[in-house]
Amino acid sequence: MVLTNEPRMAPKSNFLDKVLGRIGRLDAQGLQSMIERLARERNFLETLFNTIEDGVLVLDENGRILYYNQAVSQLLGLQGSMAEGQPLNRYMPELDWRRLADFDHGGGHRVVRHEFEITFPRYRFLRLYAAPLDGESRGSSGMALILHDATEARQKTFETIESERIHALTLLAGSVAHEIGNPLNALHIHLQLLERQTRKLRELSGLAKAPRRLGRSVDPRTELAADVAEIAGKMETYLNVAKGEITRLDYIITQFLHALRPSQPNFQVARLNDVVRETLDLLRPELENRGQRIEERLAASLPETKFDPVQMKQVLVNLIKNAMQAMTKGGILSIQTGSDSDQVWVSVSDTGRGVPEELLNRIFEPFFTTKKKGSGLGLMIVQRIVRAHGGRIDLENRKGHGATFRISLPLHDRRTRLLEAPLND
Repeated sequence: MVLTNEPRMAPKSNFLDKVLGRIGRLDAQGLQSMIERLARERNFLETLFNTIEDGVLVLDENGRILYYNQAVSQLLGLQGSMAEGQPLNRYMPELDWRRLADFDHGGGHRVVRHEFEITFPRYRFLRLYAAPLDGESRGSSGMALILHDATEARQKTFETIESERIHALTLLAGSVAHEIGNPLNALHIHLQLLERQTRKLRELSGLAKAPRRLGRSVDPRTELAADVAEIAGKMETYLNVAKGEITRLDYIITQFLHALRPSQPNFQVARLNDVVRETLDLLRPELENRGQRIEERLAASLPETKFDPVQMKQVLVNLIKNAMQAMTKGGILSIQTGSDSDQVWVSVSDTGRGVPEELLNRIFEPFFTTKKKGSGLGLMIVQRIVRAHGGRIDLENRKGHGATFRISLPLHDRRTRLLEAPLND
């Protein structure tokens, strides 16, 4: 919670101040005129408050709601006027009302600025400004609260930071790959030269292949040739291992660069169900080997849409492998597809332990992983591919009971949403 001391302007004289100064001299007609004007001003303020996007809340000294505008209704899920007279903590348990009340009782030039998250009726990141209704006076007569929805601004900030971090990692990865690539090429060339020399050794050993006996002893040249042949065989084995490891390193570097600098999607009209089935056929032997059961619930009439089948297969492979590893041995992997008027979607669920709550905000960070041998790039690649498709990835986490990742892709041809005809009485 942050306090900011802001100078307060002296309140200007208004219509109500003038009326209160001469209310004792008003006759019936003047009193009626004053009430009508007050009603007009109230309607004006109601319209003004309900037009602005920020939420406006007025609380009494006990933290009970006296007034709120339509923006508050949308942010907190309030219905009608049922919330009036109710304590604010009932709808915003995340807010520390006691601390706000203490600032109000203290008086002085104080405006409270507070940022917090709410989860109902949906996840939002709110920025709150609070000021006492009685100005600088000590004691309390209530507070005025302004609620600003900063969810989108915060998300854009996170995306900007992530983009800058990925850019820095890409530059670093390119530099490292270049520096590693040159020694790997040199090693590969010298291993080829060693392989040629090894073949020559084997050829030389063949010249003395037939043993020539001197009495009961063996010709020393024959023994030397046999030793050379044995050494040449071992060297060939070692060279094959070294060449295989160099090839593997080269593949890892290539994949690493591809992860940080992915290619643009090659969009084509395709069916999501076909990609799901191909991916399951690819990974089915590994799933069966781990004793894990597959539950397929694929929509029968899933519409075609535009996406890159190769990249979407990469997304599903990453998600399914994560699910497999989350369940260790045994468990159920559930794959489901569906659609609505605007999108098609596929979900991957497991029956593992779920994602720890304290790690939920970090699962898409590059190089962050909870696995002993994980690279921390899988979910980052998934997120980047989905974003490049104009889609969305959602996580439903059930701590201790598994997790569900859902990928939503926009439809190639969006259906027109029709209004329902009114019911006839």
